[in-house]
Amino acid sequence: MSTAALINLARTRGHQARRVLLTSRILQDEKRVTVVCQSSTSERRTSRFDLDGSGRPATWDSFGIWDNRIDEPILLPPSIKYGKPIPKVSLSHVHCASHIGKRKENEDRFDYAQLTDNVLYFAVYDGHGGVAVAEFCNKHMRKYIQEFLAEEQDMELVLTKAFLEIDKAYQRHAHLSANAFLLNAGTTATVALLRDGIELVVASVGDSRALLCRKGKAMKLTVDHTPERKDEKERIKKCGGFIAWNSLGQPHVNGRLAMTRSIGDLDLKKYGVIAEPETKRVQLQHASDSFLVLTTDGINFMVNSQEICDFVNQCHDPAEAAHVVTEQAMQYGTEDNSTVVVVPFGAWGKYKNSEINFSFTRSFASSGRWA
Repeated sequence: MSTAALINLARTRGHQARRVLLTSRILQDEKRVTVVCQSSTSERRTSRFDLDGSGRPATWDSFGIWDNRIDEPILLPPSIKYGKPIPKVSLSHVHCASHIGKRKENEDRFDYAQLTDNVLYFAVYDGHGGVAVAEFCNKHMRKYIQEFLAEEQDMELVLTKAFLEIDKAYQRHAHLSANAFLLNAGTTATVALLRDGIELVVASVGDSRALLCRKGKAMKLTVDHTPERKDEKERIKKCGGFIAWNSLGQPHVNGRLAMTRSIGDLDLKKYGVIAEPETKRVQLQHASDSFLVLTTDGINFMVNSQEICDFVNQCHDPAEAAHVVTEQAMQYGTEDNSTVVVVPFGAWGKYKNSEINFSFTRSFASSGRWA
């Protein structure tokens, strides 16, 4: 055999040997991957962390904080209890903003706190006729909720009892005071309780609002209590009250109050203005739910619910989001006090829309009380 032929044979066998070696390594890698995947599947079945029934093990990208600037650990006991991974909602990542607008005094109040080991509290209050009732609620609502949580598991019932009890407490306080103006003061109240990072209950009287951003869309959790609502108007009339419209075409109870439910407003209680809240219960889906937002009407009447979602979704963190929402309301022309509370959830940063721009120009037809 010639020298050239020997060299060619050696090269050919060398290539074949390298291909065999490479194939062997690939097969070994596939076996290792298979073992790892089987192990993950077994672990998933044990922990029941199959979010969508796809059989794929849960990862941070499938359920968790998409924006890694908000990095929360998993709450293991609730995750096991509910059969899905639940990130911790930390109060350190909750942010608020409040602007006085063009009013002489800021009658809005906001609050958030950890009430028990597994229950968080968020609230906004929009006072009218003075700040007395909003301040009273901001100071005492936590206490009443905690008292009822100690004896009642149903958080809707807890909030209903707390609203009614704090209204009675304010009534006692006002009658003991020498200040007659306290009888005509009142406040809206929108309060949210979050248990185990997944059970969300909202209660509200008046026209402050709560909304949940789910898959980038606004999900309203409250309905305004105004005289436009047929059920509310009928209650007012049955109690001997009446509805009168002001020069701007806005209906008011007995010509004075723009809402049909509130805490305080003691002079209108006999005319059907009640403190009993309407409640809403939601189970969070951290793979889809980006945040909870509580707002007062200085924002609600100028920025509609979907606009709030879009603005917040563009923001770096809840602190920036709270600032942006109040600033947009001011740019759109609000003169009222404007307050917002932003609470981030598992899908924070997941539903950003590059087409949204902060702008002075917009459609006012889609904003306001009815948005």
